[in-house]
Amino acid sequence: MNWITNSVLPKIKAWVQSDDVPDNLWVKCKACGQMIFHREFEQAYNCCSTCGSHAPLPPQSRFAMTFDDGKFDIIPLPQIIDDPLKFRDTKKYVDRLRDTRNRTGLDDAIAVAVGKIGGYDTVMAAFDFRFMGGSMGRMVGNGIVLAAQEAVKRKAALITVPSTGGARMQEGVLSLMQLPRTISAVDQVRDANLPYIVLLAHPTTGGVTASFAMLGDIQIAEPGAIIGFAGRRVIEETVREKLPDDFQTAEYLQEHGMVDSVVARNEQSAYIGRILGFLMGNSKAA
Repeated sequence: MNWITNSVLPKIKAWVQSDDVPDNLWVKCKACGQMIFHREFEQAYNCCSTCGSHAPLPPQSRFAMTFDDGKFDIIPLPQIIDDPLKFRDTKKYVDRLRDTRNRTGLDDAIAVAVGKIGGYDTVMAAFDFRFMGGSMGRMVGNGIVLAAQEAVKRKAALITVPSTGGARMQEGVLSLMQLPRTISAVDQVRDANLPYIVLLAHPTTGGVTASFAMLGDIQIAEPGAIIGFAGRRVIEETVREKLPDDFQTAEYLQEHGMVDSVVARNEQSAYIGRILGFLMGNSKAA
């Protein structure tokens, strides 16, 4: 049978397979393993049509999905010194940043945009998990502060969409300082009597959860998103108890009063528009 395996089968495969067919036409769902045609996956906003799993969604796609008619303007973030601490772990931080930027085409783990949702002026700051796990360093802190300032200036609602592993360890105490800094930024929005909505995407953990991500007037989460401060294993070892299987999921947090609503992506724009209608009343811009 070796001649069939080694000679005949390769020839048959060569006849029936075309070298012109791209290898990225299908996406495999990490939750259920289903293969999804890439256009169908993108049209469903990176959601699996079989199990409903919500895969990470880049900020640009999220902005297009959420803002009215997909129209928005990106607000550029000010440039900063990349590595004031001269940090090095297994490699230099500046090298890690360069490699991540080259691989992803991103400047950092956050993007800020302005547009309308339900006809109401809105500023949105969305994380990108592809950039160092969406970790919060000074640039991310700057993004939240800038978004808050723009919301106050434009008399607009503020929405943050965290998806992160927490603070960025390579920036040390400068990263930890973003916790009180982002809380102060949210307070400015509140002082201006403007709505602040948080849309928790998978995962939202660590210092981001301990700061601005749990301070929304309305807390929304995507289905199945893991939300918490410490990881499951650390908590189980601390309390010495077995935690429920759905512990730290969006649905578990909603059941226990920490999340107001769990909303699928195809419903988020309309849902947020209704919330803004309740909170902003007659402030809809012409």
